[in-house]
Amino acid sequence: MLGTVISGERRIGGAALEERVKRAASGFVALGLAQGERVALMLRNDIAFLEATFACGELGLYPVPVNWHFSSDEAIYVLADSEAKALIIHTDLWPRLRGRIGPDVKILIVETPPEVAAAYQISFTDCLTPEGETDWDMWLESHSPYAGVPKAAPASMIYTSGTTGHPKGVRRLPPKEDQTEATLAARRYVFDFNPQMNAIMTGPLYHSAPNLYATFTVRIGGTLHLQARFDAEETLAMMDREKITHGHFVPTMFVRFLRLPEDVRQKYDLSSLKRAMHGAAPCSQAVKRAMIDWWGPVIHEYYGGTETGAAVHCTSQEWLAHPGTVGKPIPGATVKVFDDEGRELPPGEVGELYLRLWSFPDFTYHNKDGARAECERDGLITCGDVGLIDEDGFVYLRDRKRDMVISGGVNIYPVEIEHELIQMPGVQDCAVFGIPDEEFGESLAAAIQIGHQNEGEGQPVLTEEPVLTEQTVRDWLAPRVAKYKLPKVITFHDALPREDTGKIFKRKLRDPYWKDAGRTI
Repeated sequence: MLGTVISGERRIGGAALEERVKRAASGFVALGLAQGERVALMLRNDIAFLEATFACGELGLYPVPVNWHFSSDEAIYVLADSEAKALIIHTDLWPRLRGRIGPDVKILIVETPPEVAAAYQISFTDCLTPEGETDWDMWLESHSPYAGVPKAAPASMIYTSGTTGHPKGVRRLPPKEDQTEATLAARRYVFDFNPQMNAIMTGPLYHSAPNLYATFTVRIGGTLHLQARFDAEETLAMMDREKITHGHFVPTMFVRFLRLPEDVRQKYDLSSLKRAMHGAAPCSQAVKRAMIDWWGPVIHEYYGGTETGAAVHCTSQEWLAHPGTVGKPIPGATVKVFDDEGRELPPGEVGELYLRLWSFPDFTYHNKDGARAECERDGLITCGDVGLIDEDGFVYLRDRKRDMVISGGVNIYPVEIEHELIQMPGVQDCAVFGIPDEEFGESLAAAIQIGHQNEGEGQPVLTEEPVLTEQTVRDWLAPRVAKYKLPKVITFHDALPREDTGKIFKRKLRDPYWKDAGRTI
């Protein structure tokens, strides 16, 4: 029996949710959709997202979450590349694609719910289904529940962010029976999925980890509270009010929690928390230690990717004993480090990390089978990260391989500088990256956010912090990092380009420098 989903004032679960899922499955059959085909979901965090995902699973269809931040061209690319037969989309997002989709793609419109409209300041009229379009709720009611035998449910076909060129769709094979049981055991080990969990989802469901976390919470029979848009204090308030036991976060969210005034942070009772997961990006040691001091030893970390799943796990106790680690390979997983020539490196040496959770169903890149071999070595898959494994088997990340800067022949990992910068008073967030340098090939640039985003309006709000200058930033860094790691260029911003998770789009900061130099990386 499916669990419960709560979004704003709406709540549905159990038999009522399963009935809507079965009705949607019947509707997909009526549209002529067959096992293995794709259904695109361009939705914000909403109950309909999960209804459609579970309905796809009944028929062995692939749900294809589409990043609703995408431009119309980017969204159209995903629809075309995935060969989606249907698109389910929120009302306010539909105008950007209307008139650009062929008649062979069936369109189902989901009215944008009040809690989403409030979070993004969407007008009432923009939330209503346009005349002549097929409304999701009415469409469901027009179909009787599906009575066929459920197929093996494939994972959502997530499109990677695409550091260069177009993103790639990760299409995973449907799981075999033994893989289903082993994968469930692995996910329970990492995330503590159980029917009693009362979880909060703060990240967008079009991302791989939030998508997996949300769908598994409900599949296992747990309760899931959807947050329309992350806001640090609102999240704490919900965790207190709803007695949240489990949650999924990213390091940027931790930073925003810690930036709240002390009296605000202490106002909320978080004693119900049993496991607060984080991943998706390296977390500053100072930030992580502060979160463990505040929330207690409920902080758990995982490492993996869309292609690999969560293959590495770390408890608070393990992290405190091995500061900076992302943990050890979980049972049934393998992690190795290779150099650029493909040689496996011994403990303590830095190279590219390759990993595999052997029970996880294999994958290919949709319409790009050749790209699959490019990320594989000895049966293991790389997520593009550089790191090491110590003598005790603990894995440490250094940086993204594409973000590593080679200046005068020396490897520099920007994340090291970022972890020092984020502790500087007045720095709300930061990104360090490589820019062209005539003498050294590359040098460092630092983009610093001096304000934080007002979550309700999306406008920068400056804090009462000391005025930052290039010199004060370099003075802060000088005793903390080697001289060659000091940024040559430092810029200040009210806001940095980022996704809904808070993850910074470094490419958008970096590309103009390389374009102006007539080069690319």
